[in-house]
Amino acid sequence: MATGNSEQLRQVQQFLMALQDTICNELEHADGKGIFVEDAWQRPEGGGGRSRVLTNGAVFEQAGVNYSHVFGAQMPASATAHRPELAGRSFHACGVSLVLHPHNPHLPTTHANVRFFIAEKDGEEPVWWFGGGFDLTPYYPYEEDVVHWHQTAKTAVDPFGAEYYPAYKKWCDDYFYLKHRNETRGVGGLFFDDLNALGFERSFGLMRAVGEAFLPAYLPLLAKRKDAPFTEQQRQFQLYRRGRYVEFNLVYDRGTLFGLQSGGRTESILMSMPPLVRWQYGFQPEAGSPEAQLYQRYLKPQDWLGLNNEPSSPNN
Repeated sequence: MATGNSEQLRQVQQFLMALQDTICNELEHADGKGIFVEDAWQRPEGGGGRSRVLTNGAVFEQAGVNYSHVFGAQMPASATAHRPELAGRSFHACGVSLVLHPHNPHLPTTHANVRFFIAEKDGEEPVWWFGGGFDLTPYYPYEEDVVHWHQTAKTAVDPFGAEYYPAYKKWCDDYFYLKHRNETRGVGGLFFDDLNALGFERSFGLMRAVGEAFLPAYLPLLAKRKDAPFTEQQRQFQLYRRGRYVEFNLVYDRGTLFGLQSGGRTESILMSMPPLVRWQYGFQPEAGSPEAQLYQRYLKPQDWLGLNNEPSSPNN
């Protein structure tokens, strides 16, 4: 099996491990009570990672920030279905992935991921690419928060070209879409994959910019909403809407499928699941309620920054 471009891997791994450290330190400080517990693991087929999970904090019911680097002789089926030209190649994959589930229904759940793949075959050029993004899943949305989230996303990728925010925003709207529910998972953000057209240095730079933008995008929302009063009815609605998170991750998410099919550590892969969740048959929000507004306005792709672009609509 080929071993990957060691210098490229070293650079990416160094950044990813430092990013995990920074995010965990900042989230612990913001929570004020919870502490991330690290669980290092090894994969028999090659590689491993360090999973860090905070539970029952002052702000976070559960927060997971994982780093992994796995490798093997064959790309998993979930990857070759998306990229059939990679069949038969060995691979290295490394990334940081996080999911935050707060206690307070006024503070959104959020997800972020940045990753690097390199696939190799003797006698052929390596194929490498970056991917990543971040998205926001509110239960009781505030438009100013959504605008801040998207403005931070735009600011992160604008230095690489004005086309990246609208393209990656639309990709996020399309990807985090529950076709069986006819709704988005939340209010979106950025999503990209297969990035190599800029060359290694600039592609890596864009991935770094996205990873480093997560905290400036989320921490101001945390500061504003973590202590907002809420009712038991609002808490129950949060638990109900968390079910959509579970549905998406188990039915559609390529990262979950890749992790399970590549022999990754199941506990780490499924740390994205909320610790408490409920389903309710035939739920319908009361007309004119904040819950109804979530469905009517926020679970549809929107031009949140007023860029005069046509709102993206799921087409996959």
